[in-house]
Amino acid sequence: MKKSVLKKYAELIVKVGANVQKEQDVQIYANVEQEDLVNYVVQYCYKQGANYVTVNWMSDKVNNTQYKKASVKTLSTIPEWRIEKEKYINKTLPVAIFIESSSPDAMKGVNQAKLAKINKAVYPVLKPFRDERENKYQWVIVGAASKEWAKKVFPELSPKKAVEKLWEKILETARCTEDPIKVWAEHNADLEKRSSYLSSLDLDYLHYESSNGTNFKVWLMPNVQWAAGEEHTKGTHRSFNPNLPTEECFTSPWKGKAEGKVVSTKPLSYSGELIEDFEITFKNGKVIKVKAKKGQELLEHMIAQDEGASMLGEVALVPYDSPINNTGILFYNTLFDENAACHLALGHAFTHLLKDYEKYSYKELVDYGFNDSSIHVDFMIGSKDLNITGYTRDGKKVAIFRNGNWAF
Repeated sequence: MKKSVLKKYAELIVKVGANVQKEQDVQIYANVEQEDLVNYVVQYCYKQGANYVTVNWMSDKVNNTQYKKASVKTLSTIPEWRIEKEKYINKTLPVAIFIESSSPDAMKGVNQAKLAKINKAVYPVLKPFRDERENKYQWVIVGAASKEWAKKVFPELSPKKAVEKLWEKILETARCTEDPIKVWAEHNADLEKRSSYLSSLDLDYLHYESSNGTNFKVWLMPNVQWAAGEEHTKGTHRSFNPNLPTEECFTSPWKGKAEGKVVSTKPLSYSGELIEDFEITFKNGKVIKVKAKKGQELLEHMIAQDEGASMLGEVALVPYDSPINNTGILFYNTLFDENAACHLALGHAFTHLLKDYEKYSYKELVDYGFNDSSIHVDFMIGSKDLNITGYTRDGKKVAIFRNGNWAF
């Protein structure tokens, strides 16, 4: 990848995604093979006036070995330095930049039951820290091509050509153009227009129907808004774009209020493995049945993580003719694939979508109807013939999607 192109991408990440401000600390999380991109991101952070930039390096190979060789007891124990780091992060609220490049098969060969036990032990310890800083800091997730990921997406190409092709598609879908900052301002304005319209409808519930077997209803909470693209931090009201790319308008549904069956339209990469050709059935807002041609056990482990893991935390609308879907590529990565199709997410909800959410404690927001969980896993259900009809609280019927795309 040319240095000039990587630099432009790094600038987009720092200025539009994270929106790093003067004197802010920054935490970057990236795979070891992304050194060049990370270096440029660090440079742009300091150009923006960042105070101190910390890079947290990761390795798929090392992580795989750790989970295979270390005991459940060892990996379930949070060291004191980690607790102190969480306290420091909550005190300083650094900007978080996540650069995703892991292979969809990164955890191949790891016992998923073991992973589930570790997550169940670790989550309650870290949860209070994460709840405390929720909505208070800027963050962004972006993609970066790696050899293993690229070969998964383009198995017919040589490793070098596959990486080049994946980089091309990442930059294309992230709108890293000649003037990406201007393009993103226009894109955010369009998304804001759509999400504002959805919020104005005061929808009671949505009804999804598709010829693949999806027949599903989900209810929405009063005074909970739709959002898209650019978001803002609590208190400081700093803008940031949490996902590059993004095509979705989303909201958080009412915990415990969903009925029917949804059928997946794309594989789900979860915990370093793939779940394929699956369907999920809901009753009284909770998953009562899952069926998958591949990854059945993993899917079962996922929804059993905690009480909230079997309930919804997000409803997201993405047109079938989105730029990402129109590439014709399956990315095997949620950041990209979720922005190629309508999707739902099991697990943690977005509490900042309630009007005047700053006035409430996290517990009060959960009691209001927002789902709480250790996971937030998006899975895709958008199809070419998906129809979504909205029903307002005053009894009106509104077409939201027709034949996979916006009806307005």
